Amino acid sequence: MQREYTSDELLPLSGIQHFIFCRRQWALITVERLWQDNVLTVEGRLLHERVDDPFFTEVRKDVVIARSVPVASYRLGLTGVCDVVEFTRAESGVPLKDREGFFLPAPVEYKRGKPKLEPMDEAQLCAQAMCLEEMLLVHIPRGWIYYGQTRHRLEVEFSPDLRQIVMDAAAEMHAYFQRGYTPRVRRHKGCRSCSLADVCLPTLQENVLSASEYIQQHLGEG
Repeated sequence: MQREYTSDELLPLSGIQHFIFCRRQWALITVERLWQDNVLTVEGRLLHERVDDPFFTEVRKDVVIARSVPVASYRLGLTGVCDVVEFTRAESGVPLKDREGFFLPAPVEYKRGKPKLEPMDEAQLCAQAMCLEEMLLVHIPRGWIYYGQTRHRLEVEFSPDLRQIVMDAAAEMHAYFQRGYTPRVRRHKGCRSCSLADVCLPTLQENVLSASEYIQQHLGEG
């Protein structure tokens, strides 16, 4: 039987993106509570500020658009806020207050950049959908990511493989958090744009030996 987390154990849903990008970056932010802005993070925050308005609901024909929607999943142990949730009229779905019929929800996430090779953005969006599914007792097949750099909206199918990535990442995040564990540096090209580069110091730490490795190395020399 799958365990459920308590409200005190919920981790930030947005952390999945950081975790898949770099587990050390996620741990510095979530475990060690460190953060620094750079131009990329500031641009991203400004984009979200233009989108997020919890008091604004828009209706376009058969679509009801809600902004800054809080979500949580006690199965994943995650909580966060969806930039936008679009409720489209459908034969099956969820009822909405003061509206006839049923509506199928779909999360929409706004990103400042462009699509990436790793499924970090897709996993974050899928986690939002899985939270909504748990809260609303409805199946959500897809959502969208809007990229500010390309001004293009990308459809994301919530496949079994993508859902598994979310579940595995969430479980690993909780394991790291409970241990208070911060992984060692593993340099990659993303280090150059990381806002935590001055905190992480990847070029200095990549060759630092752990205590056990230091002991084994010197025992071998004896």
